[in-house]
Amino acid sequence: MTEQITDLNYDPDPRGSLNWKVFITPGVPTVSDDLPPGETVRMWSPISSTLIYGERDAVLVDTPTTVQQGVALADWVVASGKNLTAIYVTHGHGDHFFGIGAVQDRFPNARAIATADVVERMRWQVSPEVLEGLWNKRFPGQIPERLVMAEPLEDDTFHLEGHELVAVEVGHSDTDNTTCLHVPSVGLVVAGDVAYNDVHQYLTESVSHESRLAWIAALDKVEALRPRAVIAGHKRPDNDDDPRIIEETRQYIRDFDRLVEETVSTRELYDRMLALYPDRINRGALWGSARAVKG
Repeated sequence: MTEQITDLNYDPDPRGSLNWKVFITPGVPTVSDDLPPGETVRMWSPISSTLIYGERDAVLVDTPTTVQQGVALADWVVASGKNLTAIYVTHGHGDHFFGIGAVQDRFPNARAIATADVVERMRWQVSPEVLEGLWNKRFPGQIPERLVMAEPLEDDTFHLEGHELVAVEVGHSDTDNTTCLHVPSVGLVVAGDVAYNDVHQYLTESVSHESRLAWIAALDKVEALRPRAVIAGHKRPDNDDDPRIIEETRQYIRDFDRLVEETVSTRELYDRMLALYPDRINRGALWGSARAVKG
């Protein structure tokens, strides 16, 4: 497991500033019979979980997928010495909330929270159709038996030691009804899967030109917050969290969108994108995206 710490103090508020640190669950192999050309295993992308903390209390944003990953994250939060008050879920993909139960086992008073639309997407992810068709197939025997649903937020703003944390609904990104979490006092946006950081993007749910434009519009909304740091839901562990990843994510979508029109087959789309982005993590995500568009 990789931990990245960013302690930035922008806030002159006498109550004291908030800080944050990021836990990266590394990419892991999964079970799949649909391998990218030349690859011997289908990987899952590294997953970011962000701990925002003050003098005593903390809020965790997103948790990883498997039982083992959830326990490792919980151990890390315990080691921080902070009192966890809430677990915020940015969007309804299982690899960002299946680990809630493992964290709540250590912090039973920490509420799992999300916007109402995200909660609906979470419920769909735990349906028998999706659990059996995707998660248990890709991670056999590794998905928690107890999957915890978030409570819907009544307001878009909640607080940590007197500081506002704002749930910002941005619409479609790599799935519908995505949000990010904005911490205005320190210029932080925890972007979930709105932004990627040097990882191939999951465009399997963005098969139309219109849906890809919607993702670009979501990135515009994040950029309008004028963040000083942007935590991507999937990132290369050693990379910084510079807001430039907003434009990098946009450009990847633009390139994919253009090449969808210029290519005929799955393999051609995959190869052309790989020529543009040869070093990004997890070629399996790109292969899945190309398959979804080209069949």
